[in-house]
Formats: sequence, structure tokens, C-alpha cells
Amino acid sequence: MQSKILRTLLCLAIILPAHTPAATAQENPAQAIITVLNKSADDWNRGDIDSFATSYKNSPDILFIGPTIRHGYGEMLARYKAAYPSREKMGTLSFSQLQIQPLDEHFATVTGHFHLERTTAGGGNADGYFLLVTELTQDGWKIIRDQTTVLPPPTKR
Repeated sequence: MQSKILRTLLCLAIILPAHTPAATAQENPAQAIITVLNKSADDWNRGDIDSFATSYKNSPDILFIGPTIRHGYGEMLARYKAAYPSREKMGTLSFSQLQIQPLDEHFATVTGHFHLERTTAGGGNADGYFLLVTELTQDGWKIIRDQTTVLPPPTKR
């Protein structure tokens, strides 16, 4: 009886690690990355910047390129909280035109378009394009590089 239990436990020990978040994300990287981005938009749209930030790798090495270059998870989180201090300033975020390009089994790039729907008082709508580098970590796919370009507002005629 003990031998049978030990064999069962050994089989489970071999099988279960294959179904960790990182292993599941590795099976279909594009879908796993899209799931991360969709969750980040949902978190943003609930007004939860802390949860939104979990789509990024919590590391001092992550990099953000925009009007300036910023480094690290802490700086990224502080910048988002300063720039979007209220639900009105945050608006509603959506992504489109997503294209995932796997680089190898641990890295992929993501390009796409973002749209931020806001009232005039909240800062008005914003649109732009982004290029992300994502890494398959123990916690699943995480953003490690983010280059975002905000488009100028359309001119009124």
C-alpha cells in the first residue's frame, strides 16, 4: 500500500510542475501575452494602478522609453500614480492592433495601439503606439521594456 502511495506521489511530483503558470504560458506565448495585456487593461479600467503594474516585471532593470528614459519598477509605479492620480485622469484604456513576435522560448515583442478614453476635464482622449519586450518569468509573461509613443491630438478643422 505504501509503495502504491509513493508511486502516486512521485507521478504527481513529475506531472504538476508542467502546469505552472510559466509552463502554461510557454505552450501558447501569444495567447498568454494577450491575456496579460487584457488583465492590465481591466485593472486600469477599475482604477487599480498597483494591479495594472503587475504586468511588468518587478525589477530595477526594466526600462521605459517615452519623452524620457526611466528605469525600474518603483520609478514606473510612482510615475503612473503621479500622472494618473484619479479615475477621471485614468479614463478607460483599450488595446488594438496587437502583434506578438516570439524571439525565443523566453522573450517576445508586442506591438500595438492604445486608446485612452477620457473626459476633457480628465485630460481628453489619448492615443499612441507601443513596443513592448516581454519575458517569460516564473510568474508568467512580464513586460521588461516599454517604448510608448503618444500621438498628438487631432487638429480641429
